Amino acid sequence: MKTNEKIHIDAYWRSLNKENEELCGDRVIIRRSENCFVMVLADGLGSGVKANILSTLTSTIISEMIFEGGSLKDAVETIAATLPECQDRGIAYSTFTIIQIFYSGKASIAEFDNPGAVVMRAGEVLRPVQDVLEYSGRRVTVTHLDMHPGDCIVAFSDGCLHAGVGMTLNFGWGHAEITRFLQEKIEPQDDAREISRILLSNVNYLYQGKPGDDSTVACVKIIEAKETVVMVGPPSRQGEDVRVVQELLSASGAKICCGGTTSEIVARIMNRQVSVDLSQAGAADVPPIGHIEGIDLVTEGVLTLQKTSRYLQKCAADLSQVETTLLSKGDDGALLLTKALLRSSAIKFLVGLSDNPAHDAIAYSPISLNAKIALIKEMAENLKTIGKIVRIEMH
Repeated sequence: MKTNEKIHIDAYWRSLNKENEELCGDRVIIRRSENCFVMVLADGLGSGVKANILSTLTSTIISEMIFEGGSLKDAVETIAATLPECQDRGIAYSTFTIIQIFYSGKASIAEFDNPGAVVMRAGEVLRPVQDVLEYSGRRVTVTHLDMHPGDCIVAFSDGCLHAGVGMTLNFGWGHAEITRFLQEKIEPQDDAREISRILLSNVNYLYQGKPGDDSTVACVKIIEAKETVVMVGPPSRQGEDVRVVQELLSASGAKICCGGTTSEIVARIMNRQVSVDLSQAGAADVPPIGHIEGIDLVTEGVLTLQKTSRYLQKCAADLSQVETTLLSKGDDGALLLTKALLRSSAIKFLVGLSDNPAHDAIAYSPISLNAKIALIKEMAENLKTIGKIVRIEMH
């Protein structure tokens, strides 16, 4: 973990489609780099296919430009040139909210015609100073603030404000009511997923299960910067063993080692014993886990990693599988490793480059060193897609 990282970001979003619409007119895109986090919530004019295209175009352009270091001014002017106002109604084709947070804690929120995001700290709503800037005729509200662990930002589309119009409420829910609801219902331990679920569930309730507009909640929860470290395989030089194990033990988050030889090295340097849990039910295709005092998880090597990679691939292809996986029951090493990685905000793989001589005798061995490295890289890419900060160090 870099020394200037004070925070990490837990983020999640959910949407309700307007009744009888297959596509949502709201779109959320999240991007993470080694330095910052960017979330864009765009709300396309109208609903259905057209709104979906407009919001997707808006969120994609803005997130890419901001993520690549472009200024807010450039991003807004590009959108203004790409998506002119609707001549009939005199309003923009897409509204948006941009949240950018650096791991140092510095953050900014830029909003164009979307409901104002709610910023909360210790159960209270923060009301930071806002600037109103004009870019290409678009008035954008910009807020700068410092974020701390426990803080959260809740952004939502105007479908949430309209919840209950002509149904449970005469004039809709309203921004003040949403703010009070968040203050009353959100608990300090709630993560971004739970905050999003609580708010959107009530929106759906007010709509009586028949949303009159696309409704989206996008939440950011600030968490303490912690990095899970996973040691896989012995270093190429035996003299590096102590240094690499010390790097594993210095992890600010979970400490995980994968592989029989790796576990033996870690146990030897820690002056501990490795025990194998033969009573574990586990799964037929995954060897049992082990235990080393002071290490959070000890698994077998490549077979466990291969199944873990399959779990992560499913999660990356369908982010709803993240929650399903975390809630699933099972105690085999691959599932435990997958859950540990999904619960982490940042992950560092310490990959040993010492090949196993037993594998060299097997032509085109699926557990060769190159295959192992490719497997770790594949896992890293899927974890990044899921929203994790990932680093790989070769030793």
